[in-house]
Amino acid sequence: MSDEATVVLRRAAASDAPDVADVWLRSFAAALPTVVRPRSDDEVRAYFRDVVVPLRETWLAEAADGGGTVGVMVLDGHLLAQLYLAPDWRGRGIGDRFVALAKERVPQGLTLWTFQVNKPAHRFYERHGFVAVEFTDGADNEEREPDVRYVWKP
Repeated sequence: MSDEATVVLRRAAASDAPDVADVWLRSFAAALPTVVRPRSDDEVRAYFRDVVVPLRETWLAEAADGGGTVGVMVLDGHLLAQLYLAPDWRGRGIGDRFVALAKERVPQGLTLWTFQVNKPAHRFYERHGFVAVEFTDGADNEEREPDVRYVWKP
């Protein structure tokens, strides 16, 4: 059975917030080791519990074999605000499924931000038709890390 078939995408419930935050924390640490996070792990967990899951369109990828939450995607209107996968689940098509879902949910177009140092993310989003439209010095993000805004138009 393929990895795609062993993972279910579904909307996150309040009870999923701790697992979703854990995926975000592990993924951020693995994918962005040079980026300094301005928030502690506990602050990140509280943010997912109090803001992200209850107030944003939060989706998770869940391993069907009982392996738990392995990915998270957050939509905030036309903004693809978060897309993170557990490090050992990258490269298995889950991100592709999340992007397809985002395009289905927001068919008029999407925008997202990613850090300039995250070259794998650039390749991933460009492969899905996103175009880099703005590069910044990071003055407007909490991490103070240079970033890039991508846009997808149907």
